[in-house]
Amino acid sequence: MATALENALSIPCPDPTAEERARDEHQARGQKLARLEDWDVLIREIADADAARTKTPGGMPIAELLAFGARGDVVGAAEHALVSGHPEKGAPLLAGIEALEQVLAEHPENPMLAAIVAMAHIDIGWAWRGTGWDIEVPPRNREAFAAHFDRAADILSEHSDATEHSPLLAAAVCALSAGRGGPVRQIVRNFEAWIELDPRNARAYRTFGAQMLPRWHGDYDRLELEARRAAGRTHDVWGSGAYAWVMFDAISSDPVACARLDLDFFLDGLSDILRNAQDQHTVNMVAAYCANTMGATQTGDDETDYIRAQIADAAAWVVREHLTELHPMLWAHAARGFDNALRIRCPDRFAASGYADALRYLADLFRRELAAGKRVVFTENGAETFVA
Repeated sequence: MATALENALSIPCPDPTAEERARDEHQARGQKLARLEDWDVLIREIADADAARTKTPGGMPIAELLAFGARGDVVGAAEHALVSGHPEKGAPLLAGIEALEQVLAEHPENPMLAAIVAMAHIDIGWAWRGTGWDIEVPPRNREAFAAHFDRAADILSEHSDATEHSPLLAAAVCALSAGRGGPVRQIVRNFEAWIELDPRNARAYRTFGAQMLPRWHGDYDRLELEARRAAGRTHDVWGSGAYAWVMFDAISSDPVACARLDLDFFLDGLSDILRNAQDQHTVNMVAAYCANTMGATQTGDDETDYIRAQIADAAAWVVREHLTELHPMLWAHAARGFDNALRIRCPDRFAASGYADALRYLADLFRRELAAGKRVVFTENGAETFVA
């Protein structure tokens, strides 16, 4: 059955995609240089990428990827020790971060290295805490979380001048405030500074929106206000797309935020995003978000489900007007709400589930053409139909 459908519906499916290759390459580069302790080269490459705002084809800042790779071994070891939530006595939780701290002590004035070490503390802090509600976190884990965040704050405070010019440091400050909290006005200012430094970084808007939910540091009125303000400030970059980016994760995780959404503004924003970022990574992400994240779940609330259904319907024009190749990993992530804490034990199986989801959606979207015996072939110009 699947083979017959694949014969009738043909779409390129690169494995890995250009975006996945680029992200893996830069993360591996950061990890390799850290393992070799070639800090001078690593710091220079991160600083150059940060200053130039260079990005992968899908818009991910290369400086962030290099920095993530550089701390990957340290954070990974801590996460492995904490996987049960109750690490064994004597587990090497601090060895890696202490080694990074020693490197920082040798280069105390370097802001890029400070960002690496501060983000390592932040990542380890979240590994201790988890992403559940605060009341669910054991006291010991909460104390470790606070200690790592306090240390990250101390590190970043030494480089406040550099933060005014560095998107990487601005992102670290936002990650810090997202975990520690504080006055909402200050959190907003932190995100505004990050966005102003790197307005084409979609992750900044998405994280900002999630932090404006009542579960974290904002409220629904503030979420709406900041989404509109972001759209106004970055209209020359995204059109109305910033409104959609800020709302992107917030409305998928919070039914009330979804019910209150300005639907027309959001859909216009999605259109503007695809007009301004024409790479297939973004196209697949938006299509999968509409079809899988928003279209596959009913909440039982009429207003929320109406909004979700309208966004799900938008996947049709996204696919018909913009899709030229399939990125299964994005469809798989979309089905799970783009959960950053998701652990993927079998990438091949995970990608296969995304491919199956996408193929089912495309078969339904083009059911009339397929029922008429036509072939649907995706080319560089989009979907085209041929007589079989």
